[in-house]
Amino acid sequence: MYIQLNSQVLYYEHCGEGTKSIILLHGNGETHEIFDRLTEAILPDYDIYAIDSRGQGLSATPKEYHYGDMAADVCNFIHALSIEKPYILGFSDGGIVALMAAMTEHTISGVIACGANASPEGLTFSARHEIKKLYKKTGSPLAEMMLREPNLTYGDFQKITCPVLYLGGEKDMISLKEFKKMDASTPNSTLRIFKGKGHGDYVEHTDFLAPTVREFTQ
Repeated sequence: MYIQLNSQVLYYEHCGEGTKSIILLHGNGETHEIFDRLTEAILPDYDIYAIDSRGQGLSATPKEYHYGDMAADVCNFIHALSIEKPYILGFSDGGIVALMAAMTEHTISGVIACGANASPEGLTFSARHEIKKLYKKTGSPLAEMMLREPNLTYGDFQKITCPVLYLGGEKDMISLKEFKKMDASTPNSTLRIFKGKGHGDYVEHTDFLAPTVREFTQ
């Protein structure tokens, strides 16, 4: 399904008829399809909205890419569809967007941020090196965004009023120091690091997080 939010057109999939709503936000250069197994696992208990972020999947391409604009898309999406007190699960870029949305949209019930970072410096050295190589080779504006943004401060995290669950992998491309810094900056948050996991193997095309989603939203 498509929805126009101001000047931006987003594609999304909607399924389920549960009493609790959850919005799923994918990572950089991906689509809502990474949540296929998770969606199957939590149906029919949730009202699920899986969005293709601007310029990715089937959503329209913007002139520029900024996490702040993507967060505004999510807030506009919530209001346009009158989604009451949704939870948001975001992976990587989607985790950043979920957190930024929660900084301004206080109807959000909770955020599960998987592999998110507060700044480019929160990426491991090897991750930054690989993204720089990708940008040099392709000129991708999505890669450029990861090298320049986000630039979130302690004060920004203090604006989040809902519970936040930070998730990461032991072998993540986000440093453990960054995870701990975000957790310490957020008023009502918990940090969980999965042993042996990388950046996306516990999120993409797997139902691994289904028990975590149920526990967090109970």
